[in-house]
Amino acid sequence: MIENKIAKPFLKWAGGKTQLISDIEKALPAEITQTNFTYIEPFVGSGAVLFWILNNFPNLKKAVINDINEDLINTYKIIASSPKELISILNILQNEFHGLEGNEGNKKLYYYQKRELYNSRKEEQIGQAALFIFLNRTCFNGLYRVNRKNEYNVPMGGYKNPTICDKENILAVSNALQKVEILNGDFEQTLNYTSNNSLFYFDPPYKPLSETSSFNSYAKDDFNDHEQIRLRDFCSKLDILNHNWILSNSDVKGKNINDNFFDDLYSGFNIKRVEARRNINANPEKRGILTELLITNQVKNQNYVRAI
Repeated sequence: MIENKIAKPFLKWAGGKTQLISDIEKALPAEITQTNFTYIEPFVGSGAVLFWILNNFPNLKKAVINDINEDLINTYKIIASSPKELISILNILQNEFHGLEGNEGNKKLYYYQKRELYNSRKEEQIGQAALFIFLNRTCFNGLYRVNRKNEYNVPMGGYKNPTICDKENILAVSNALQKVEILNGDFEQTLNYTSNNSLFYFDPPYKPLSETSSFNSYAKDDFNDHEQIRLRDFCSKLDILNHNWILSNSDVKGKNINDNFFDDLYSGFNIKRVEARRNINANPEKRGILTELLITNQVKNQNYVRAI
């Protein structure tokens, strides 16, 4: 009965959008749910919004996902094409890792050996995907961070007996991904996959709120202000072409009232500030509720105000 199981994100992910889905739902253009449409997510990450769309919108004609992270996209492709082989390897990793419970030194040694193997890129695609999931489930807070050499450098987390192999969900995700086209590359290439009724959801690496809060070393090249501006230009192009889009980003103005970076950048579009919980910060006192931006080119309701 795996086919009837609802697919959910198979990764822990810093900045995952599960908590914002109700706000995203309110921002959806009404016509999207009333006729066939194409859903496009150029920065897929853990796919929280993707799986919500796949599970709840029967009028979805096609979904397209993309990410610059080659190992992430390889993992999506392996789950779609070879879920049982992936599950076999994950089971081995899970049994070996859990077998070291109670011996912290050996657990750390095992983790860092697997991280080194992952960074060597010597594994076949299925093995690399298994290592990607293993590291994600056992690292600190589900972070994905690389250095300039594109080496994953997140330390081990403190989880006791983490779930590394979720067989039922991997099979459910594989089933859901059969109607999804999976791309690896720059976000602008997704324009080639639109239909007459397309909805884009953008969840790019967030603009950091401070010099010490940057978790956006997601690829060896940073997603800096120039990239944020290039993304705005792409959104403007989509608007001219009559495609619907929704975009999330950090609320830098919430940190500094004089920082109008996004208010100026998306002037003319509709900006809403929504509450989100941030659980990752070196200082525990700085974790908690903060505001994030939800920007759309559709006037949905009076809670979305046109930026001026």
